[in-house]
Amino acid sequence: MEQGTDPAPPQTRGLVLIVEDDGAIADVQRLYLRRAGFGIHIEASGEAGLAVIRSQRPVAIVLDIGLPGMDGIEFCRLLRAQDDWTPIIFVTARDEEVDKILGLELGADDYMTKPFSPRELVTRVKTVLRRGPARRGSGVLRVGSVTLDPGNRTVDADGLPVELTAREFDVLAYLLATPGHVYSREQLLSAVWGQASYTPGRTVDVQIAALRSKLGAASPIQTLRGVGYTARSLPDRDGEHGR
Repeated sequence: MEQGTDPAPPQTRGLVLIVEDDGAIADVQRLYLRRAGFGIHIEASGEAGLAVIRSQRPVAIVLDIGLPGMDGIEFCRLLRAQDDWTPIIFVTARDEEVDKILGLELGADDYMTKPFSPRELVTRVKTVLRRGPARRGSGVLRVGSVTLDPGNRTVDADGLPVELTAREFDVLAYLLATPGHVYSREQLLSAVWGQASYTPGRTVDVQIAALRSKLGAASPIQTLRGVGYTARSLPDRDGEHGR
């Protein structure tokens, strides 16, 4: 595995940082992401990866959890503690649901379990980078006291800025774009993740819980038990539909 930065393709989509200590896996990821138009930088340790983020400003990070020294979980924790919300896709040999949930609760945007298709990785990277709301209209979205600006990718709740991961932003924007419409978990997975068949339904619940925590009392997200989720402003958010 040759570490360092590949020269950017002529029509680059931006730089992707790969933090992976398995050289063969990193080289395959490099090959497919570069074919898709991304510049690539590879590092084999979490410490080196964090240093690269400060100097290179990648658009996305493909992060192995099982790194020597600082593992991927700690890497993600430290990055988010620095208020850096660069999209992160966890890659790991572990497949227990608890690992997936932990990674998403820490602020990861997606999660892949080895072995996986490198083409699927490219799709996942494109998905976390896409501005889903922009395809549904570029106007500012408001429900209750929550305001979302798709162009600037900013969110305010009760007049205060709220920091969201790229995935949390896309989930919230999808719900706010059609207030009152109820979406099932499967519909949200398909629309926001783009790969519903590869992503556990629990993932949606984790993202919704994170959004509610960050939005606090201003959260317009409602649960219709056994049906799905919607965004709407109600006088009593703790009413019959629950939170």
